[in-house]
Amino acid sequence: MYAMKKILLVEDDPNLGLLLQDYLQLKGKYEVVLAKDGEEGLELFNKESFDLCILDVMMPKKDGFSLGKDIRRINPVIPIIFATAKTMIEDKSEAFNLGGDDYITKPFRIEELLLRINALLKRVSNQESKQEEQSKFQIGNYIFDYTTQVIKKDDFQQKVSTKEAELLRLLCLKKNNVLTREEALLSIWHDDNYFNGRSMDVFLSKLRKYLKDDPKVEIINVHGKGYKLIVN
Repeated sequence: MYAMKKILLVEDDPNLGLLLQDYLQLKGKYEVVLAKDGEEGLELFNKESFDLCILDVMMPKKDGFSLGKDIRRINPVIPIIFATAKTMIEDKSEAFNLGGDDYITKPFRIEELLLRINALLKRVSNQESKQEEQSKFQIGNYIFDYTTQVIKKDDFQQKVSTKEAELLRLLCLKKNNVLTREEALLSIWHDDNYFNGRSMDVFLSKLRKYLKDDPKVEIINVHGKGYKLIVN
């Protein structure tokens, strides 16, 4: 039986919140739970199970970035879309540094938001349905399980986000060879623009941190080309 996807929408503007909730439920066929501020959003997230979160950034009590950070600590992989009137590149960079999957600037067309939600949930669904592809990789002393999105080594275990898992898998498939920047961006983000490139750099930094305790493992930048996972 088809299970309706459930979205947590955190928006302090009551008119906009109700408008988005009604539209996404009617047109998107999603169940949408609305919270009026960050504190209520976190309380709901702790009580219920969601498939995706939409977080307004500028809110009273707890802003969207703080809420996103709390949600990421609880669930490292749930898709998060930040929605805000802030347009500075620093704000967008912070959104992705916190583990956000997408960022939409107000005012936006509700239809565009729905398209982004559909794309994110489809990507997650495709990720879960990849049964025939190689899913486990030996990286020096680490074992990376692409299906469960977990890196293990002795007593160390690190759950990674969907994009981190996709990026590490591509690096593993090209182990000791160059993964071009364009190939990675088009495969994961479907667009090799500058902003997505900045986002990918953040995920690469996180992967380097996860693998830092094995001196035989290194992710290097290949100038003008891309990246290489070196395993000696």
